[in-house]
Amino acid sequence: MSKLNSALGALALTLTGAPGLILADAPARVTISTIASTVPYNGDLNPYGVAIVPKTTGNLTQGHILVSNFNNSYNLQGTGTTIMDISPDGTANLFAQISSLPGYCPGGVGLTTALVVLRAGWVIVGSLPTTDGTSATAQAGCLIVLNAWGTAVETIADSSINGPWDMTALDSGSSANLFVTNVLNGTVAGGGYVVNEGTVLRIALGLTGSMPTVQSITTIGSGFAERTDPAALVIGPTGVALAKDGTLYVADSLNNRIAAISDATSRYSSAGTGTTVLEGGALSDPLGLAIQPYTGDIVAANGNNGLVVIISPSGYQLSKFVLDKTGTPPGAGTLFGLAPATAGLYFVDDGSNTLNLANSGGY
Repeated sequence: MSKLNSALGALALTLTGAPGLILADAPARVTISTIASTVPYNGDLNPYGVAIVPKTTGNLTQGHILVSNFNNSYNLQGTGTTIMDISPDGTANLFAQISSLPGYCPGGVGLTTALVVLRAGWVIVGSLPTTDGTSATAQAGCLIVLNAWGTAVETIADSSINGPWDMTALDSGSSANLFVTNVLNGTVAGGGYVVNEGTVLRIALGLTGSMPTVQSITTIGSGFAERTDPAALVIGPTGVALAKDGTLYVADSLNNRIAAISDATSRYSSAGTGTTVLEGGALSDPLGLAIQPYTGDIVAANGNNGLVVIISPSGYQLSKFVLDKTGTPPGAGTLFGLAPATAGLYFVDDGSNTLNLANSGGY
């Protein structure tokens, strides 16, 4: 469980079990270790999505971590085609290379941070493809469904799916709800100016047949700020994390804000940009999000400075600490996907192309 020492302003946070991760303003209390390189044999770069395998089936092993790559070996954004399988001890293997698709996907393959693994053995990854790594050629993309052996078997495309950027899931075994942010609604036409058309979708899937089937698609969030960006391709609503009470937290990246969409699992209308949990503070282009499973606190990774910020659901900034301080400015453009680990927090580092673990080594 978490321990808050108000005198020191430090939060002791156990993400899924002891030993816990000490999240404090003093970075020296956090140990960062590299698990493995995320670069496959074809040279894909820029790890974005992170998902922990919940159940062993096919080529999926419970507790392993899947990582999606956004760039190809020439470092062109929106052209990555691979998903890596990494064990907690650092053994890395290629889970999938998606060279062709079994269905319609506007623009083809360019894997994003949107990555989930369901207990039934389905892996679902977002595609926001480009032909040359620039936003001028960005296409709507789709969600790609892979089986437990890493073969793409289905695509989910719809007019409402437009640049799927990040995703989380509520998985009941026989059905699942996907929560997907979209960042291409008007951004290319906007030519670098901010447009307020980013969306959050809830996609209900049936999982009892031979393939996942879409039951419904509902827009539960809309009006989020988004724009194209030469360094990041596009900036808009990114990380999503679902709390036990059905609240969906969204990283409103351009506004340095964490938003909350209430009743996300059941609502049938848009909550707009939701209610503000925290704006400003230590947030600086928040991207990846995770929920601390015991306390319900929100873990947000900054895109601008390599910081992770811990926020209570009531809106208090509890703590912050450094995960990466390389580059100029330090830590910029390195953090994306996050996932709770048995002994801390898994995160991908875009600068070093690695999967890493942050922990304290115990109390």
